[in-house]
Amino acid sequence: MESHCILWNRKDWPLGNGMKESGSNLGKSLRAVLWDLDGTLIDSYPAIAASVNHVRAYYSLEPMAVDAVRVCVGHGVIQLMNKTVPGCDPQDARLIYARHHERTLKAGTTLLPGAGDILHELRAQGVRHAVCSNKPREFSEQLLDHLGIARWVDALLGPEDVAAPKPAPDMLHLGLEKLGANRDEALFVGDMTVDISAARSAGLRVAVVATGSDSPDKLKSAGPDIFAADLGELSRILRAGGFPA
Repeated sequence: MESHCILWNRKDWPLGNGMKESGSNLGKSLRAVLWDLDGTLIDSYPAIAASVNHVRAYYSLEPMAVDAVRVCVGHGVIQLMNKTVPGCDPQDARLIYARHHERTLKAGTTLLPGAGDILHELRAQGVRHAVCSNKPREFSEQLLDHLGIARWVDALLGPEDVAAPKPAPDMLHLGLEKLGANRDEALFVGDMTVDISAARSAGLRVAVVATGSDSPDKLKSAGPDIFAADLGELSRILRAGGFPA
């Protein structure tokens, strides 16, 4: 059966020691992982769609399906409102969305399979974690606590913390600074082409998982360094030595 795994091994990034089979050490070159949140570590699309449809109802619009909302996620709330609530005042819509979302985000969000495992496994090998998300930081903080993974996250960054959100590199640069890491020993993991663009702008290697807003074909065509179907496969790739050092 054909594997979903695609490795993009660049000549200037030869494979390092990497993780061997289960129970052995991670590649010595991997010291920090920066993570996107929605679609990468968590499935928050039902909660996001519920709040989008609350705003749409305010503007007398019919509700959207979760999958239709999913493809609009990842660029921040203002862009989400522009894409899903045509004709709205995006600033007013943002406030309506936020008031609703703070009441519903926990009930409509779950950890993606393998999220806790990979965070714990990497941490056990001394890897530090930062979450770099275009989601408002207050919401991200609540979800990390609610889902029980805040203990593994050393830094949490949102659009409020930088001059420009992803795909600008600002958040990733700040994430590296917070972790005390340099880009040669770090990996960024996301689920969208916007994450690939942000990583490239920041000079970081990037892995993507096909559990979010963009299709596998779209992700592959953007040329990530690692493509994985999900977090379980990403863990197996790293364990097999798939981190380009």
